Amino acid sequence: MTVAQLGAALPEDVTYVFPLPHAPRAASVVRRRVRAAITDWRLAPDVADDVLVLASELLTNAISHALPPATLRLSQVVVDGLRAVRVEVTDAGPAAPAGRPACGLDPDEHGRGIGIVIALSVRCGVRERADGTSRWADVAVR
Repeated sequence: MTVAQLGAALPEDVTYVFPLPHAPRAASVVRRRVRAAITDWRLAPDVADDVLVLASELLTNAISHALPPATLRLSQVVVDGLRAVRVEVTDAGPAAPAGRPACGLDPDEHGRGIGIVIALSVRCGVRERADGTSRWADVAVR
């Protein structure tokens, strides 16, 4: 399938944007909203589950380690011929100075999120900007 054919197969250029409350319970609230939003995209159940896990990991990272405000953006993209759902969280930058861990975090319960993001995505990355940080991950749509 060519990139043009893949692009034609995508539904209308739909992007969902969710502001994230800076509170521990935000993850479950936003997960429900994400599930409802991606239902229209008719993703395979395993792809939808991966999108939900990535959204949860990235937004939990923003709530735990970054300054508010934060925003979750879901979109469908075609990059290098690959159709994917992009999960992107943008926040106002790190809450703790670089190189210093946030106080009180138990290393046995934190720090595995990036491994999960890498395992579930076909591509992921970070964009530093003057006004904050965006972390994104793409889940291949089969």
